[in-house]
Amino acid sequence: MNPIEELTPKGVWKNFYALTQIPRPSGHTEQVAKFLVDFAQKNGAEAYIDEAGNVVMKKGATPGYEDRETTVLQAHMDMVPQKTKDCNHNFETDPLDVYIDGEWVTARDTTLGADDGMGVAAAMSIIEDDSVEHGPLEVLITRDEETGMDGAFGLKAGELTGKYLLNLDSEEEGEITIGCAGGVDIICQMEYQEINVDANNMLCYNISIKNLLGGHSGLEINKGRANANKLMARILFAVVNTQMAWLVNWHGGNMRNAIPRESDATVLVPQAQEKEFLALIEKCRDTFCEEYKDIETKTLQLTVTPIESIPSKAVPEDIQENLINAILAAHDGVLRNTPSMPELVETSCNLAIINIADGKAEVITLARSSQDSMKQYLCNQYIACFSMAGMSVKLEGGYSGWQPNPKSPLVELMSSIYEKMYGKRPIVGACHAGLECGIIGVNYPDMDMASYGPTLVSPHTPNEACLIPTVERFYNFTLEILKNIPKKQ
Repeated sequence: MNPIEELTPKGVWKNFYALTQIPRPSGHTEQVAKFLVDFAQKNGAEAYIDEAGNVVMKKGATPGYEDRETTVLQAHMDMVPQKTKDCNHNFETDPLDVYIDGEWVTARDTTLGADDGMGVAAAMSIIEDDSVEHGPLEVLITRDEETGMDGAFGLKAGELTGKYLLNLDSEEEGEITIGCAGGVDIICQMEYQEINVDANNMLCYNISIKNLLGGHSGLEINKGRANANKLMARILFAVVNTQMAWLVNWHGGNMRNAIPRESDATVLVPQAQEKEFLALIEKCRDTFCEEYKDIETKTLQLTVTPIESIPSKAVPEDIQENLINAILAAHDGVLRNTPSMPELVETSCNLAIINIADGKAEVITLARSSQDSMKQYLCNQYIACFSMAGMSVKLEGGYSGWQPNPKSPLVELMSSIYEKMYGKRPIVGACHAGLECGIIGVNYPDMDMASYGPTLVSPHTPNEACLIPTVERFYNFTLEILKNIPKKQ
């Protein structure tokens, strides 16, 4: 038995560990969906996969609780597949290497998947434990939340009957979230004709930025962390615009909702410019380390490595300048905080993914805002900026934010229960991350919803960790909420 399965509460940790052994990156959830359906059916619950690929479980009320309103427990089955640069983990086939580090559970060199494996594990534990007191229960485990909330968008009206929904996908124990930002993917693309390269008197180098903290592009966008793509844009702007280098290809980031930790570019350097080129890279390294010395607690790594084989093709001069200029000019990070709540980010974007190679260029950014007008303003900035670079710009997967209801009966019930259990009122507020409640609420406008969870740090990065003591508090809180759900009117 793995030591994690011995942690308290055992049911939650046992189920969480089981989830870590099943590959479940976004876009590859078939295996975990089948596992969840089999698990529920083995424990006497009705379970099936709906048309959108979500897992739905239904369990009857505990004797004596048949007259209670139906409650929905909601989480998502997929996880963000992030790993360190040198890790050879395959998220589609390999189990996670999870371990206990003091008061934390984390994974070796990869994301942990506690976002939202902890929510799923808690729901599983309630399904299998017949001693839990609850009214009629529905469990909704959505697919591909991290890459576009596809499961939530595909959920049909009438699939659920619950009056209350407990979203188990927040990352700070002691807080109840009642609203979140909306988001949209901004996808900029173009094709170009590569030019032939005269290899005579040319050298080839790979420029690599890695070992940044990265982080969740909603929850941690306001922490001032470096974006590897933006750092690379600064380097390329300096070396390309001064004819020290010629761009061959550029790849940075791999998840729209993760702040890029790594970025790599291949460039051609005239032999006569080599010394000046290397000196400029060294200057950039010193500059970046100085700028981020109080934020990037790991050692920021900027390396330049010679490549023996000289590429035969490269990006045309006008195209490379337009692309680098647009990427450097495009906004990244916080655009505005909420005027009425200055501590809460209102509008931001994450310049997440860059792929320039083989005659194709793509830049993907996730824009977020709790104000649709500000979200559109940010989109228009990108449309204007990248259109001038000759790229087509399209918007995909847009959704509005979840508007808070401070008079929610569910939230008042939860706050009262939390105070009785732990001697203080929970913090109630909104967050800048995307939650599925707003999307689900389109088809279920009368459903009363709230989000909460155990404490996680650095989700969407290989530093992701879950604080062990908060899991028991989170789970016991959930059991007490279910026990006190009101009777049907």
